[in-house]
Amino acid sequence: MISQEQFLTSTFWAQELPHDEQERARRGISLRNLDAGASLIHRGDRVDNWIGVVSGLLKLGSITISGKAVTYAGLPPSCWFGEGSLLKDEPRQYDVIALRRTQVALLNRSTFLWLYDNSVAFNRLLVRLFNERLGQFIALVEYDRTLDSTGKVARNLASLFNPVISPFVGKHLDISQEEIGLLAGVSRPVANRTLQELERAGLLRSEGGGVTILDLEKLRRYGE
Repeated sequence: MISQEQFLTSTFWAQELPHDEQERARRGISLRNLDAGASLIHRGDRVDNWIGVVSGLLKLGSITISGKAVTYAGLPPSCWFGEGSLLKDEPRQYDVIALRRTQVALLNRSTFLWLYDNSVAFNRLLVRLFNERLGQFIALVEYDRTLDSTGKVARNLASLFNPVISPFVGKHLDISQEEIGLLAGVSRPVANRTLQELERAGLLRSEGGGVTILDLEKLRRYGE
């Protein structure tokens, strides 16, 4: 079972719950480690957990009928996802793959539903997450239709640093150029070129094995 210290330091929403609800949530969480390239969820799976990323990086996407891989979102540390499928009690409509060695926290279904039925603080959190995710996915359609490759990389990187969905990320994320390319739907050489452009613009600093954001607001609006 996850310790109280691990729970509070890796789970941003825990700090919003009253102590008795914190303890109930903590007892409902287990941890799982994934190697790079491992699948956490396949489309069509019934998964009875709400899932949070403790460390590492996940990719949420799917494969089209023609065999094309489509990425919907990157899931960085402190991001929790899958609440919609739990509430609707339906199979997952996406694949989730670890881009690097990743640890996830799994909140079991019964605890999730108890919090949903009994905790005002937890429901406020879910409303915030639903609202923010809706905005993100509407924006993804816009990115695909209106932005060039640099704009796509900029906006997709900015989404990884969303302070509502992933508040513990900070300003630095360990992520490779290949991983950035996968998330933005561009090749590694294109990701490298666009990162250089964004660095020259003073929006980020590309470092060995990671990226540090220097101006998140301008990165979010890049291409306007």
